[in-house]
Order: sequence, then C-alpha cells, then structure tokens
Amino acid sequence: MIVIGLTGGIGMGKSTAAKVFRRLRIPVHDADAAVHRLYAKGGAGVAAVARLVPEAVVGGAVSREVLRARALADSSLLDRLEAAVHPLLRREEARFLARCRRAGRPLCVLDIPLLFETGADARVDFVVVVTAPPSVQRARVLARCGMTEDRLRVILARQMPDRAKQRRADMVLRTGLSRHFAQARIRRLVAQLRASGAVPARRQRSKR
Repeated sequence: MIVIGLTGGIGMGKSTAAKVFRRLRIPVHDADAAVHRLYAKGGAGVAAVARLVPEAVVGGAVSREVLRARALADSSLLDRLEAAVHPLLRREEARFLARCRRAGRPLCVLDIPLLFETGADARVDFVVVVTAPPSVQRARVLARCGMTEDRLRVILARQMPDRAKQRRADMVLRTGLSRHFAQARIRRLVAQLRASGAVPARRQRSKR
C-alpha cells in the first residue's frame, strides 16, 4: 500500500485537495477531524486537555475557543497540548492504516497539517505539498469566521515556511491558478501510482 502524505500551510487549499482524493475513491485520514473527535464529548482527548486547561472542558467536551484564547496568552501551551494529544492521534492514524491494509487498498492519504513539523513525513511514501500565493492564502484565512490577525500570526509561527515545505515535497500542488489545474494534477498522480503500483523515484528531501 502506498501512503501519500498531504500537507500545506493554513489557507493553501489542502482541504479541497483532500476532497479530490476522496472523489477518486482514495481513503483519507484527516488529522484535524481526528482532533475534533478526540475533543468531542466522550473523546479520548478530553481528559488530556482537562489536565492542562480545566476551564476548556465545557459540558464534557473541549471548547476550542477557550483553547485558542489560552494559546494566544501562553505560547508554551500548544507544545504541551501537542505532547498530550499526539499519541492519541497516532493511535487513530494507525487504526486507519490497518483498516486500509485489511481492505486491500492500493493507496491512502494522511492529511496532516504539521506533517514535516511533527516528523510524520517519515511514515509516508510520497509527500504532496499544497501551496498558493501569500496574498491568496491571507485572503482565504482572514475570511474565515472568528479568524483574527493575532490568531493567524500564532498559527503561522507554528508552521514551517511554505518554501521550506516545497523543497521537501515530492509533488508541489499549486491551488492559486485554478481549481481545474489542481484537480487535474491529482488525477494524474493517482493514475500514475495506480498504474505502477510503486512511488516514483523520491527526490532527496532537504532537512528542516
């Protein structure tokens, strides 16, 4: 089974790319969605968050708004949250991969925003980095409900610069040109991988 790592900075178009993979019948594990499940009522991540930020647990679920507010006030909190929740995410990811292998899937996708930052690129066979011009990225992000300049700065500070991601990619997917262009590139990649049953020769990825 070929595991594709899908990543990119906030607002680059990664979610749209993931939808294209799904339409091509490629199973996708969404790390952000997994976090939402862990933070929902009864989720395995609620207790971990409660130990760090008790006031963020409301009605048995984690309030992401409270976490965001606390993270803006305490830059070290995100590191501690990631250390507590990351093992739970890895467990979810392992279950997804096991299901794909049992089903005989030739391809699957791990959609991980912090793929390089967390070293998850070592667990995939091929990396697709989604990118867009900075002006497009900024406009997309600031149009989101609840997004502020301060919050955007915090998010970008946690993410590897886009150019560094591109240098470590096996394929760079540009979404600022047109939706059709990006979709066509994904379809070509999937067709190539399905036909060959093996990943193309990987370029030597530069270190962070």
